[in-house]
Amino acid sequence: MSRNECHAPSQRLRSLRRMRMNRPSNIALRCRCGRVRGVASHVSPSSGFRLICYCGDCQAFARFLERRDVLDPAGGTDVLQMPPARVKLTAGADALRCLQLSEKVLRWYSDCCRTPIANTAATTRFPMLGLVHCFMDHEADGRARDEALGPPLCRIYARSAIGSLPPNAPPPPSLAIFTRRASMLLGWRLRGLNRPTPFFDDLTKAPRAVPRVLTQSERAGF
Repeated sequence: MSRNECHAPSQRLRSLRRMRMNRPSNIALRCRCGRVRGVASHVSPSSGFRLICYCGDCQAFARFLERRDVLDPAGGTDVLQMPPARVKLTAGADALRCLQLSEKVLRWYSDCCRTPIANTAATTRFPMLGLVHCFMDHEADGRARDEALGPPLCRIYARSAIGSLPPNAPPPPSLAIFTRRASMLLGWRLRGLNRPTPFFDDLTKAPRAVPRVLTQSERAGF
């Protein structure tokens, strides 16, 4: 048996694993208590953009919700950026609430159990939202997060980290990463995947919950 023949089975196994990872699937969504439920469709490592965000607003959001368990030891949040039209809520939409920590971003959570759900732009024009990892029910999906989403492609705002980055922290964004993300955003926009979105009214385009804006003292407390 030749050397190439010896390596053929392992190569086929690796190829099958790659094909399985890149096969789009649906991922169940649920808050901690199960009242808010939904589904993210057509999800694969090549159809979304996973990253770890260490920005101060993500950290303030987790502290506001009293959900520090959402953060990694350095204060990072695991986020999957994907088109809004591929996210649907099937139950509990009346429990949606949102927080506005900056002019352009709304941070959505469940009022029932204070589970962070997603970050969106403040309007429906932007063709992307960021699903927070704890709203994705990978146990129901039957696949590990890395298998379903692929590994995080990069980290952002690492200067705002509250501790040493984990040994397995992804690299900072490169030009190739920025180019890939820009290409995804353009494709989603051209295909009209910015709408419909479960977080905005289809007719009025207004947020489905009135954004809560923290006062300076509240913000300082969080």
